[in-house]
Amino acid sequence: MPANLATALLSSLLLLATLPSQVSASTGNDDLQDTIRFNVSPNGYPPYLIVEDDHLGGIVWDVMSRISERLQLTLEPLKVPRKRVDELILNGYVDATPRAVEWTSQPERFLYSDPIVQVEEVLFYPHNRAFEFQSPDDLAGKTLVTHLGYYHAKLAELFESGRTQRFDVVGDAEVFRYLLDSERFDGAIADRLVGRWVIRNHPYMAGALATSQASISNYSLRLMVRPELTGFIHRFNSELTRLKASGELNDILASYR
Repeated sequence: MPANLATALLSSLLLLATLPSQVSASTGNDDLQDTIRFNVSPNGYPPYLIVEDDHLGGIVWDVMSRISERLQLTLEPLKVPRKRVDELILNGYVDATPRAVEWTSQPERFLYSDPIVQVEEVLFYPHNRAFEFQSPDDLAGKTLVTHLGYYHAKLAELFESGRTQRFDVVGDAEVFRYLLDSERFDGAIADRLVGRWVIRNHPYMAGALATSQASISNYSLRLMVRPELTGFIHRFNSELTRLKASGELNDILASYR
């Protein structure tokens, strides 16, 4: 072997030895080594993910903390904007994010855990302006407060046709403030647990708001990972099953209601 070729080969081997994480990712390793890089998003999603300065909490964070500890993995939070998460997962820079299958473009590109918690979208309304809600048709002629950018297939025709009016705002608490501060609004669309969390942190709302029994939508919030992490998802699901069977998951949920 020529001396220059031997030198080049030796240099390449030394370089590979110093880059174990890159080599592991490129060869499609199906498990995590000692750390799971978990997206909490810049602003969280209370009560599922709570991001307050250096404090992290919430239902999904607590579940991840317990399971990561049992799997002997270091849980590393990353604050990644929603629009960048999918590609960063596929490229190996982020390992996992909470997500419902139905919220994902091309969900077949990813693996999903068993359900962690149900995300149930309902109608909130002032006690003194209660109305019966059983189906989308009951919203005809109403004006609803919604999140900016909110979309739901079953309600799209109502909004697009003008049969139901919408008023978009930014922020979970703002949805309820607008609803209570003006008589022009009949109700607000929000996740049931998110609404309970907002009311819990703004006690003056507690006696003023009611919630529909019927759901607008109901989705399972899961862990979404890149397709190579089959081993991790299997172990995660096993520990999640134990959390449910032991009652620990119910205790976590109760602490945020």
